[in-house]
Amino acid sequence: MPELPDIVAYIDALKVRVLQQPIQSIQVSSPFLLRSVDPPIAEAIGKRVTNIRRLGKRIVFGLEDEIFVVIHLMIAGRFHWKEKRVKPNRQTLAAFDFPSGTLTLTEAGSKRRASMYVVRGESGLAAHDPGGIEVLDADLDSFRTALISENHTLKRSLTDPNLFSGIGNAYSDEILHKAGLSPLQLTKRLDDSQIARLYEAVQQTLQLWSEKLRREAKDGFPEKVTAFREDMAVHGRYGKPCPKCATPVQRIVYAENEANYCPTCQTGGRLLADRAMSRLLKDDWPRTLEELERKRSSRLAPPPSHLRDES
Repeated sequence: MPELPDIVAYIDALKVRVLQQPIQSIQVSSPFLLRSVDPPIAEAIGKRVTNIRRLGKRIVFGLEDEIFVVIHLMIAGRFHWKEKRVKPNRQTLAAFDFPSGTLTLTEAGSKRRASMYVVRGESGLAAHDPGGIEVLDADLDSFRTALISENHTLKRSLTDPNLFSGIGNAYSDEILHKAGLSPLQLTKRLDDSQIARLYEAVQQTLQLWSEKLRREAKDGFPEKVTAFREDMAVHGRYGKPCPKCATPVQRIVYAENEANYCPTCQTGGRLLADRAMSRLLKDDWPRTLEELERKRSSRLAPPPSHLRDES
């Protein structure tokens, strides 16, 4: 799912191309995309784009007469820019024609999760705001207040849009690795130094990746928006060496997501287990990397000589 750094890169590219330009036409190819009926989408046609902003992980096109088009890309939604009008393909959910070119919205896979709403007025737009604080604008006290407002794991709290705006599965992994904190650490058990360390990691990680993705796009359009990047420290790098200590990156899987972490840098060498694995393996779950390696070695070792086939 595109997160704050990806959304920032999209918005920068879109401002150059469509700001102050009128929407000439809108083609909606998927019946699952448009989730609102009032105002009708036809009211957006002919109106100029006066501003483009981020609302959590949503991109908002502000139009004349206080009409807003709110798009949530979800997991597989992506924008593409063409200087000439193009025919929609199977993955195209919508196409927005401007005098300067066409913006298409596509979604990979068969599940249609991306959404678009047309709303009227700032009050209508506010209904789509999950309410999380803007972490890059927040001071340490505001961050601490949001973080400990509920007692959840750090992974869950950082990715909760009601607490923090724009952080998802990928960058939460990177933030926690930089802070040297376990994804399963409970928020209300953090001391002041850990909270301060996490705050700095949030600021530095999101700023670093926002600038990196901006530079990557340069004067072009962001076409390589992905949650998996080779120069990430731990996210999507299961089994690969941690860039700090070379320990193999580990993971826990839950629902459709996973948390990636370094045992040495984040959990004191302890392996984390998700609930399903803990229930399944019980006492057989390895607690450390050393135990994990011993179990792997025992599985790969040949059977004793008296059990081998005499042939």
